[in-house]
Amino acid sequence: MASRLPPEIPAYFYRSATGAEPVLDWLRSLPAEDRRVIGTDLATVQFGWPVGMPLCRSLGRGLWEVRSTLPSRRIARLIFFVDEGRIGIVHGFIKKTQKTPDADLDIAYRRMKEMKA
Repeated sequence: MASRLPPEIPAYFYRSATGAEPVLDWLRSLPAEDRRVIGTDLATVQFGWPVGMPLCRSLGRGLWEVRSTLPSRRIARLIFFVDEGRIGIVHGFIKKTQKTPDADLDIAYRRMKEMKA
């Protein structure tokens, strides 16, 4: 019997009204090895949702984070939401503190509301 892959949930990156794609721009600014790890982690979410710890964690208010440990010995976070069978990726950053900064959560929440509108 052939094994079937679970269906992929399509992922969309936030795009501003002016056409800017800050999350993609941020990803492109990272070293190739770091991008590869984040991409693999995101693919795990797309093919395996719902995914729990240690890869994903709820941030509340409909937001989730992909938790990536990078080869550059840094920690990256991609913040996303799931709505109507799609993943909206709204923010990404290198984590420098234990707690996700409120400013990053505010950006992510505002972009999520924009994408759902």
